[in-house]
Amino acid sequence: MASSLPKLPEVPDTDPSACILDAFRIAIAKKVSDALPELTVEQVYSGVDYGKKGVDFTVALPRFRLKEKVDVLAKKVIDQFQADDFVESITHDKAFLHFQLNTKSLVREVLTQVTSQTPLGASEAQKADKDYHGTYGTNASGKGKTCIIEYSSPNIAKDFHVGHLRSTIIGAFLANVYKACGWNVVSMNYLGDWGTQFGLISVGFERYGSQEELEKDAIKHLFEIYVKINKDAAEDPQVKVDAANFFKRMEDGDESALKNWRTWRELSVKKYEAEYDRLNVKFDAYIGESMVGKEWMDKAVERLNEMNLIDEVNGARLVNLEKWKMGKAVVRKKDGTSIYLTRDIGGAIERYEKYKFDRMIYVISSQQDLHVAQFFKVLELMEFPWAKNCMLVNYGLVQGMSTRKGTVVFLDQIIREAAQVMHEQMQKNDEKYKAVEDPEYTSLELGITGVKIQDMAAKRINNYTFNWDRMLSFEGDTGPYLQYAHVRLASIGRKNPQLLPLPAPSQIDITTLTQSPHAREIAFLLGSYPDVVKTALRTHEPSGVVTFAFRLSHAISSAWETVVVKGEEDVEKARARMWLYECAREVLAAAMRVLSLTPLERM
Repeated sequence: MASSLPKLPEVPDTDPSACILDAFRIAIAKKVSDALPELTVEQVYSGVDYGKKGVDFTVALPRFRLKEKVDVLAKKVIDQFQADDFVESITHDKAFLHFQLNTKSLVREVLTQVTSQTPLGASEAQKADKDYHGTYGTNASGKGKTCIIEYSSPNIAKDFHVGHLRSTIIGAFLANVYKACGWNVVSMNYLGDWGTQFGLISVGFERYGSQEELEKDAIKHLFEIYVKINKDAAEDPQVKVDAANFFKRMEDGDESALKNWRTWRELSVKKYEAEYDRLNVKFDAYIGESMVGKEWMDKAVERLNEMNLIDEVNGARLVNLEKWKMGKAVVRKKDGTSIYLTRDIGGAIERYEKYKFDRMIYVISSQQDLHVAQFFKVLELMEFPWAKNCMLVNYGLVQGMSTRKGTVVFLDQIIREAAQVMHEQMQKNDEKYKAVEDPEYTSLELGITGVKIQDMAAKRINNYTFNWDRMLSFEGDTGPYLQYAHVRLASIGRKNPQLLPLPAPSQIDITTLTQSPHAREIAFLLGSYPDVVKTALRTHEPSGVVTFAFRLSHAISSAWETVVVKGEEDVEKARARMWLYECAREVLAAAMRVLSLTPLERM
């Protein structure tokens, strides 16, 4: 905690050294607890909530279930209240007590904390490391714990479809949030690289395959073959028989059947890696259904059998989950080949053996809810103690995602088109366009930001309709608007080099900031960012971080006219405002990075 503030009692699960607003909340809790001794500081702390507009924090008295009437309790707190370095004022409104923080302490403490934990307050050696982004907003709540996050998971031989986009965006966000909360994160891409469709593609490759086309663009060529052979299969039932036989050879380890498949997989992964790199997403492990050992799948079926959970129907083996209203789930087909569920079970066991995870998250579309529920139930029935640590983070569908001409597309085309439109937008301002070092890269980042923010702006379980106009607009709550807010903040330093580097926080006179409601609002928002990260870990919702980034951008936009740096003749005032904007830039950039966006310096 910053040394200039008086000492406070310690409250479990708070850390004023990482979130200074914890100190202010403890101070409020202490005031209430001192006036109402039947409550401990800890009990009151749990009831100190963010207030509505114009109020910093609120305490709802009825939640404590005390014998006396609310008005009597409120009077006791107000009668004993004395303003101090933490709290400026208190008001009583019906069942609530509203608290306003001491503006001077709030502004100074928040900005000092941001400065000490971001590149703004970094040494030259730290700044020289391009990957150094500071620690403000992070916490150590997950220290020593491991979380596996399985996401994206496209099918080999099919292009990266927009359907996988949501899983990719949400999964990357979760990986960033867990890392920010101190967890050791393993980002895992579980590729659809096994199953009868590979028997089909193998049969198709013999008919339509071209080595040259394969090397040029493996995924595109294999997808074309897949479409053609499916058409053949619709007309000739023998095609499916041949495909099933081929896949059986693959499952039995026939080297001649596996040779082509290995090449396809390798070429497809290479293509995906380039695609992910562009989306600012990185995986620690590319695994696949093919890698799940037969041993664990067999053990899984054996264990279910011993527990009398297997029914045999026409030679196929099913787990009977009727008792839990989950129907029957196939674990082995009648030809003896494995099925998704068996591979999922085997895969989960292998992962626990390897990583001893504390949590494993599957980021999967809500259409698969039943499959995942069956899978988790089977793990539970198999009495694995770690089964309770498996979680589903599901999401709704993207509707109407197509190019502007209306054709249904692969993600690659959407991104290319978004980048092109952004490039055209940028060229409308010739002077600014000339100042952009790499317009191609910048327009691509703007396009990707537009796609991602449209995806993450609402609750993830909601379906949403993809809208080109909204996605690419610089007005309203869109991706380009966020980038624009960051670019404007970045430009302040360039336009006022005489103010940099800033002196130590204690040497900056903040009087001008304490007199501005706009500056106070920005400081309060910056102070709330560590809580935004904690909430995101609890809810697994990117929309909360998106909302925060927009609130901060709007607050900054409202301040431009009155909290002026350029042209301010009083150097002390200019320097204090510069400090505020530099801190705002670092926090906005941190929020954007958690959302897997790359903050731009110019556009």
